[in-house]
Amino acid sequence: MVTSNGFRGLIRCVSRHVRAFAGAKRGNVAMIFALSLVPLALATGAGLDYARAVVVHASMEDAIDAAALAIGSTSGLTTQQQQTMAQQYFSANYKADPSYGTPAAISVTPSGQQVIITATDQMPTTLLSAAGVHSLTITASTKVVWGQLKLWVSLVLDNTGSMTETDSTGTSKITALKNASHQLLTMLQNASATAGDVQVAIVPFTKDVNLGSSYYNSTWLNWTDWDSANGSCAGGGGGGWGGWGGWGGWGGGSSSSCSGTWTPSSHSSWNGCVTDRGTDSGPASQNYDVNNTTPTSSDTNSYFVPEQYGNCPEALLPLGYNWTTLSNEVDGMYASGNTNQTIGLALGWQALSQGAPLSPPTLPANTQQVIILLSDGLNTQDRWSSSQSYIDAREQLACTNAKAAGITIYTIFVDLNGTQGNSTALQNCASDPSKYFDLTTAGAIVSTFNTIGQQITNLRVAQ
Repeated sequence: MVTSNGFRGLIRCVSRHVRAFAGAKRGNVAMIFALSLVPLALATGAGLDYARAVVVHASMEDAIDAAALAIGSTSGLTTQQQQTMAQQYFSANYKADPSYGTPAAISVTPSGQQVIITATDQMPTTLLSAAGVHSLTITASTKVVWGQLKLWVSLVLDNTGSMTETDSTGTSKITALKNASHQLLTMLQNASATAGDVQVAIVPFTKDVNLGSSYYNSTWLNWTDWDSANGSCAGGGGGGWGGWGGWGGWGGGSSSSCSGTWTPSSHSSWNGCVTDRGTDSGPASQNYDVNNTTPTSSDTNSYFVPEQYGNCPEALLPLGYNWTTLSNEVDGMYASGNTNQTIGLALGWQALSQGAPLSPPTLPANTQQVIILLSDGLNTQDRWSSSQSYIDAREQLACTNAKAAGITIYTIFVDLNGTQGNSTALQNCASDPSKYFDLTTAGAIVSTFNTIGQQITNLRVAQ
C-alpha cells in the first residue's frame, strides 16, 4: 500500500503547471513546447516512482508472509522472541534493491490465535523529487491465523466385527484406529489456544449407536418396539427374555408370540443402543433417520428408537474438551457387530447439533464443524434392510443434508489389500474428492488421521 501525501502534492503541482500553460496568451511555439515538457516530465516521474513502489510492496508482502508463517508454526514464543524471529525471516526474504530504501523494523502484534505483522518503508523517489516529493511511504501487512478460531469435530468410528482383521504387519484395524485417534486428539488439544475452542465428540457405531443407558427416562425415546421385544410372557407360549436384536431373543420371546400376558422389561435394563429413526415399515416421510431434527412430541416418529442390540458398541461421548475422558473413550472401543454407516453419521451430526438428545452448547461464532467418518466395510444392516444399495441410499441422503447444513465431512475407507474395491457411498459422502481416503493397510489409518488433523488445524495466512 502506498500511503504518501507526496502523490497529492504531485497532483497539485502538476495541476498548477497545466493551468498556467493553458492560460498563457503570448509566446511562440517553441516556448509553448518547452513549457509542456514540465507536466509531461512530472507525469512520467509519477509513473516511474509508482512502479518502483509496487516492486517494494510486493517484496515486503512476500517477506512478511514468510515471517508470519515462521513464528506461527513455532509455539511457546514470547512477544519479544516472535519479534526477533519475524525480523530475521523478513530480512532474509526481502529482495528489493537497497536503492528503494531500507524498511523500518517490522511490527509484530499477537492477539489470541492470530498475529499481525506490519512492515513500512520510506522509498526515495527519483523524478518526483523535482516536484518536492522526496519519498513515498510503502506499507504492507499480513495476518496469520492458527486454523479456525474454533473447531467442533465429531469422530464417527466403525467398531464392527471386521475391525479385528490384521494387515501384513499383524496390526489390527481397531488397534490402528485407537492409535490414530489418540494422536489426532493430541493434535486437536494442541491447536486449542483457549480451553473449549476445540471440542470433540466420539461416536462408535455398528448396526446401532449406543447413546448410553442412563438416558432411559428421557422423553424423546419411543419404547414401542423395545417393549414388544423385551419382556416375559405369563400364562401362555412365547415366554422368556425377548429381543436382543441381532441375537434373535432368548427362547424367541416377544409380545407377538405370547398367548398369555406379556410384561415388558424395565427400561432400566436397556443397554443404551438406538436404531434408525422412523416407522417400523421404513423411514417416515420427514426422513428423521437422515436428518438432525430435534425430537418433538408432535411426531413420535422423530423420537429415537431403543433396541437391545446384542452387539451394542461403546457408548458415544458427547461433544467436550476433557482430553483425558476423550482418550479413555478411545481405549474403551471394541469390535463387534454389523455395519450401518448411516446411523453413525446421523448421530455424529446430532452430536454437533443443538437440542436433544446430546444437547451441545450454542455454536460459537467462527466455528468450523467437521465429521470424520471411518469404516472398513460396506453397509450390511440397518433397522429395515440388509440390502447394501438401500442403506447406501439412506447414507447418501444423510451426507447431502449434513453438508448442506455447513458440515465438512472427511471419509475414510479401510480396505485391507484392496479386496473390497472402492466405497462409492463413502466417496460420495465426502465434502470433496480430496477429503476421501481409500486405505489398504491398517497402519495408513494413523498417517491419514494426521493428514486430516493438519488440514483442519492448519496454520494459514489470512490476508
